[in-house]
Amino acid sequence: MPDLDDRLHGLLHRAEDLLDRIEHHLPPPAAPDWSAHAWRWRRSTSGPGERGWLEPVHHPHAVQLSDLCCVDAQRAEIDRNTRQFLAGAGANNVLLSGARGTGKSTLVKALFNSYRTLGLRLIEVDKDELCDLPRILALLDGRDERFILYCDDLSFEAGEGSYKALKAALDGSISAPPDNLLIYATSNRRHLLPELQRENREARVVDGEIHHGESIEEKISLSDRFGLWLSFQPFTQGQYLTLCRHWLARLGAARVDGAEVERAALQWALRRGSRSGRTAYQFSRDRAGRERLAARD
Repeated sequence: MPDLDDRLHGLLHRAEDLLDRIEHHLPPPAAPDWSAHAWRWRRSTSGPGERGWLEPVHHPHAVQLSDLCCVDAQRAEIDRNTRQFLAGAGANNVLLSGARGTGKSTLVKALFNSYRTLGLRLIEVDKDELCDLPRILALLDGRDERFILYCDDLSFEAGEGSYKALKAALDGSISAPPDNLLIYATSNRRHLLPELQRENREARVVDGEIHHGESIEEKISLSDRFGLWLSFQPFTQGQYLTLCRHWLARLGAARVDGAEVERAALQWALRRGSRSGRTAYQFSRDRAGRERLAARD
C-alpha cells in the first residue's frame, strides 16, 4: 500500500531526527578513552551549555617518515625535536609553514606513527575550538604519555578569540606550560595572520634600523611563540617527479619510471596547476588504480 509505505517512511525520518536532537543533550563520556593513541577534540553547543570531549581516532592515517621526500632538512629537525620531547630533555613548539601540499601535515602524522609505541600521543584540535585549550590541558595534567596537540591549516583573522587562547597556551599565561604537551601547527602563513599593505606604512627608520609598527608587531608576536620554525618551499619539477616515482612504487604500480610515466605525471600537474607532494600522490594513486582495474578486467 503506497500510503502505508509513505507513512512508515515519514515516521522513520522523524524518529531519526528526534534521536539526533536527543544525542546533543546527552553528556559526553565520563573520561577520555586513554586506550586510544589519537583523538579529535569535539565540542557541542547544543543543549544546556557547551560540552567538549576527546573523541578517539581508532584508525589514524598510516603514513611513515620514509614517505616524506625532498624535505630532508625539515624532517630531521622536527624528528630531533620530537625525540627530545619524548626523552624529557626539553623541546619546542613547532610551526610548519609554507607552500601547500609540501608535506607539512603529513610530517606530523608520520612522526606520530613512528613514536606512538614510545608513548607519543596525538590530539587534533580545530582552529575554532582553540578556546577550549584550558579544558584540554586540564584533562592531560598528570598523564604519563607525551602529547602533541596538532592544529592543521592554522590561520586567523583579526579579533578571533581562539588567537588569544593559542598565544596564552604557547607562552603568555600565568600558568606554566605542561611538560607533557607540545603544539605542532601547520599553516600557509608564516605569521598566521593576513598581512596588509597599509600596515607596512607604520614602519619607521630609527638610526638606520627598521622598526615595525604595532600592527606588524602584534602579528609577529604569535608566530614568535613557536620555538621552532620550519619553512616549506614549492617543489621543483625534478622533486615532483621524484615524489611521483616514490608513490608509484609505494602503491604497487607496474611502472614507476620512464618517459611515458614522466609525461603523464607532468600533464597531471599541469591540469592541477601544482607540482606539490599532494598532486604527486593523487597522480600515483590514480595511475596505480587504473593499472589494477585493467589487470582485473
